[in-house]
Amino acid sequence: MGKAARDQSARDRIKAQREAERKKERTKRLATMTAVAVVAVAAIGAGWWFAAQSSKPEETTAALAPITRAADGTVVMARPGVEKPVVDVYEDFQCPACKALEETSAATLKNLAAEGKAKVVFHTVTIFPEEMNKGITRGNSVRGAAAARCVPAGPAWMAYHDRLFEEQPPETAEGFALDDLVAWGEDAGVTDAGFAACVRNQQHAAAHLAASDKTLEAAKIQGTPTVKIDGVEVDNNVAFTPAELRQAILDAAK
Repeated sequence: MGKAARDQSARDRIKAQREAERKKERTKRLATMTAVAVVAVAAIGAGWWFAAQSSKPEETTAALAPITRAADGTVVMARPGVEKPVVDVYEDFQCPACKALEETSAATLKNLAAEGKAKVVFHTVTIFPEEMNKGITRGNSVRGAAAARCVPAGPAWMAYHDRLFEEQPPETAEGFALDDLVAWGEDAGVTDAGFAACVRNQQHAAAHLAASDKTLEAAKIQGTPTVKIDGVEVDNNVAFTPAELRQAILDAAK
């Protein structure tokens, strides 16, 4: 082999070697980039998973804590002897956001009360002014709230409470018809002989409105739903995230 041929052969080997090294380096960079991407996607996926789990409603336990009615018309759900932390829930049966809270976080409150880890107090109010939708919205709110006051305290009250949110009418349409309110009470297990007349006569409407006005002023409620833990208002981002709401209540119990 002549000198020129040997030189060409050497150049070819060097070129091939360099090309192999470049391919090896590209493969290494690609592997690194892929690993970083996988980690990033995994982190994002974990964040989504955590957010989804945090906002996922709990399953309600089989047995509710005892439910009683206080002299002021509020309804208390707590096991005997449990006085703290106190979780106050201010809600309006006609309020769409209250229905959303019911669907999201109600099971958490029921479970914590059943576990003996919270005293939950329900304050039913009418937040809508008379002039809104020509009084239709306020009328719905009052009829629902007055009917709920006709239900004796106990599991039937909670079943009726939940049914009112399930059947919540649009804010611009008249709803909570008296016959329906009576029928839903029967479905909830109300057997009190005076229940139907109490609902149809709206026996507790005036008392509800008086208590509502007093509550809204005393508790400085600007809108519904409002959740307070030991008198301190809970941010809606927490109230509407079951895992965070549970943790906030457990922290208050320490």
